[in-house]
Amino acid sequence: MASAFAHALAAVAVGKTYPKTYTSPKFWILGVLCTILPDADVVMFKFGVSYEHLLGHRGFSHSLVFALLLGVALTAIFYRSIKLTSKQGLGFILFFSFCTASHILLDALTNGGLGVAVFAPLDNTRYFLPWRPIQVSPIGVSNFFSEWGWRVIKSEVLWVGLPAAIYLVIAGVIKSAKARNKTARA
Repeated sequence: MASAFAHALAAVAVGKTYPKTYTSPKFWILGVLCTILPDADVVMFKFGVSYEHLLGHRGFSHSLVFALLLGVALTAIFYRSIKLTSKQGLGFILFFSFCTASHILLDALTNGGLGVAVFAPLDNTRYFLPWRPIQVSPIGVSNFFSEWGWRVIKSEVLWVGLPAAIYLVIAGVIKSAKARNKTARA
């Protein structure tokens, strides 16, 4: 798995492209939660559930179905006054689903584990991307503060942080250009 830091960065990068009318502390907290929540499945090891099981690590909670369900659930629970099928409701669902799905992408880019069950529950096959440059993060906080953890941070700065920074710069330039065009037309 990628570290919680890399996963959270995905929510920040995507969220920065949303209009200010959407963003609030709740929006940011829920977005970051969506990027990290799939790894809560590591608790299944404590219950004797094997890695390869549908409910094991990188199983159902790392699937596109889970990402969509979580996006719908969080929007329904935390934005009750907004109709789910409205433009704003769909915007929140898309954001939270995308944040959760970004976890799938980052984990599929790591160099460890058994892959990601992208299509669970329909198919429990674990997939990796052909190119896997991100150093897999150790499970557990104490293991993270080690030489292994330092290697993870270095690889994530290069393969997650740098692309996120480039994305944010490009998105900022596009947003500024749109604002200038809107002002010029007014």
